[in-house]
Amino acid sequence: MDRATLAENFDDFYPCFDDHEARVAADRCYFCYDAPCITACPTAIDIPLFIRQIQAGQPEAAAKTIFDQNILGGMCARVCPTENLCEGACVREIAEGQPVEIGRLQRYATDTLMAGNAHPYARAEPTGKRIAVVGAGPAGLACAHRLAMKGHDVVIFEAREKPGGLNEYGIAAYKAANGIAQAEVDWLMRIGGITLQTGLSLGREITLERLRGDFDAVFLGIGLGGVNALSAPGEEKAGVRPAVEFIAELRQAEDLAALPIGRHVVVIGGGMTAVDAAVQSKLLGAEHVTMVYRRGREAMAASDHELDHAATAGVKIVTHAMPVAIHGNGAVREIEFAYTRQGETGLEPTGETFRLKADQVFKAIGQTLDGLPDGLEAARGKIATDVIGRTAIPGVWAGGDCAVGEDLTVVAVAQGRDAAEDIHASLTA
Repeated sequence: MDRATLAENFDDFYPCFDDHEARVAADRCYFCYDAPCITACPTAIDIPLFIRQIQAGQPEAAAKTIFDQNILGGMCARVCPTENLCEGACVREIAEGQPVEIGRLQRYATDTLMAGNAHPYARAEPTGKRIAVVGAGPAGLACAHRLAMKGHDVVIFEAREKPGGLNEYGIAAYKAANGIAQAEVDWLMRIGGITLQTGLSLGREITLERLRGDFDAVFLGIGLGGVNALSAPGEEKAGVRPAVEFIAELRQAEDLAALPIGRHVVVIGGGMTAVDAAVQSKLLGAEHVTMVYRRGREAMAASDHELDHAATAGVKIVTHAMPVAIHGNGAVREIEFAYTRQGETGLEPTGETFRLKADQVFKAIGQTLDGLPDGLEAARGKIATDVIGRTAIPGVWAGGDCAVGEDLTVVAVAQGRDAAEDIHASLTA
């Protein structure tokens, strides 16, 4: 595929409102008292307030209302499953089937403020306290910004070369076009008081014990580094890889035309990562892309909006099928599936099988915590925390995908923000 077509395919999929469009969209809001959209937002943004501010021609004030609760409101406006959250709870959605476009209005406000090169927050007087934040993903960044704003000094330790976490490495490129992930991090860091150190991984270059000795508090936002196995013979064959690796490679590629993509791509899984891998494979030029999920569509973690987008992009979606073998001489050529049904003891194969051609297979069946730091307790395969993010070790908090909770960017931001408030309260008590 030529570079011009690729550039068009991966251009911003959700263009921003202009001023007139934003005013028109804002006029549809009923400005509900006790608005259900606020309750549905994990960061509890005052949505009617910021929409009223847009209606009044004050997008910068609207952005401040958003950032007060969600400092990564720009990316969340692009990647949040709003149809399941704020827009799904909108009274216009319930009454008319057409909600107020809250996500696009949020993007309009936040993009307007950031484009003005202003940072609406200032640091409090220095407290003399130092906090280590491990992981520069949404949870770590939200925690670091809130702590820095309260006057603490923060050092972020990030294993990768760039900050941003999944916003930089794990989101489809067409959702985060024009370098928005790094632009938002740069904007966030303007609060001051935050030092970023990259290429440092917990358990390798740094240890939790050392951090606890050197800092007044520690926040862990290390994400999920492991990938679940298919548990099917042939999984080790060339051409079979985790979908998150493919997405990260695509996001960091300088030349999309140089990325190898197969003619027949199979993506195993039913979540957002599976959709992102499948759609981007099609955008790169794959002729046949198939998503296969072991249960029915109603059980898929991806929203109906995302699944419809995948189908529109030309992705075939097959449900009630599980991989049982990967065939090929060294490299994958076919993948064999068994149809599934719900039995008395759970999901089971029916005995019927089928095969799909595949020269690339992407595994999107969930990620796992890549090693539990010593002294921490586990719950459901993640770091166990209380509702405010405290772990079993005094002085250590955790949030984001590595901690118990829903794996959403907006949830990670809320957990990082709330943990920062509790860290601040503990250090200044």
